[in-house]
Amino acid sequence: MPPSRGNNVYAATRPSHMKPRVARAAAYLYVPNSYGAPITTVIDQRTRKVVRVLHTGVLSQHVTPSYDLSRLYVEASGSNQIDVLDPRSGQLLRRYPVDRPYNLYFTPDGRHAVVMDEEHQRIVFADPHRFRAQRAVSDRTCDGPNHADFSANGRYFLVTCEFSGSLLKISTLGQRIVGHLNLGPGSKPQDVRLAPDGRSFYVADMDRNRLLQIGWRKLRIIGSTPLPAMPHGIYPSRDGRFLYVSDRGAGKVSVFSLARHRVVKTWSVPGGGSPDMGGLSADGRTLWLSGRYDGYVYGWNTRTGRLVAKIWVGGNPHGLLVWPQPGRYSLGHTGNLR
Repeated sequence: MPPSRGNNVYAATRPSHMKPRVARAAAYLYVPNSYGAPITTVIDQRTRKVVRVLHTGVLSQHVTPSYDLSRLYVEASGSNQIDVLDPRSGQLLRRYPVDRPYNLYFTPDGRHAVVMDEEHQRIVFADPHRFRAQRAVSDRTCDGPNHADFSANGRYFLVTCEFSGSLLKISTLGQRIVGHLNLGPGSKPQDVRLAPDGRSFYVADMDRNRLLQIGWRKLRIIGSTPLPAMPHGIYPSRDGRFLYVSDRGAGKVSVFSLARHRVVKTWSVPGGGSPDMGGLSADGRTLWLSGRYDGYVYGWNTRTGRLVAKIWVGGNPHGLLVWPQPGRYSLGHTGNLR
């Protein structure tokens, strides 16, 4: 793992740290449709208008920046493919055959892609450019591996197992399972994100309506915070002070203070909605989230908490990517940069 700056693993994702070649990319939102039409909708962040609709594969799940930030990938699990997009133009370039890719990550050294094959209970290490499988790991305690994040030193990563209510700890270099944790009855873990200080992970426990804190040295729960309903995505603020957690079942976003270890603000979708996945704008002033079950894309002003955009795309928008982003390299998902 390239070294962190100061006491914040996300210090290189401040607005002033945009790579020049990344900054030249079109400022778009990429919105994959998980059910229905096999498309990804492209929206101009400034005008908030749909600029094109790309014909990506069936079950387009997430849009992920490549490790070196030069390409964008759409994981189309129903079509067994990963579609490649050009971030400079927002156009589809090519497709690679990949077995049931639900989510996509990259090891901190950039040498391997990590494909979450949720359907077959596999975490697949693969070539990071064409996604040819190299090694697959699985464990009987993990049903439905879907989200992941890496430790501050990059030596291991945690995987959430949605349908078994558990976590796996996997050695990055050894490419093997080194630990697992059962989160308890009724748990359904979704997104997982390393805290800015690198000393713990946060997990959105969707069915128990909680934000769990997991220790980084020993795999155990060290904190639990109640949330409105069905927490799903977790996004650190640009200054490293807060986590924005999407509450899909409540139509809200919870603003969690890392210093106070509690929710300090709640933002709502007027009239209700289902905010799911997305990310921050490059300047950190807008949080963009897909409306998983209502066909909208939402934008909140992160200073005021006011909903400033509601854009219709239809279908079931899922793992939305906001691009471009500041940072040195991508660890995957919908823009987990370091």
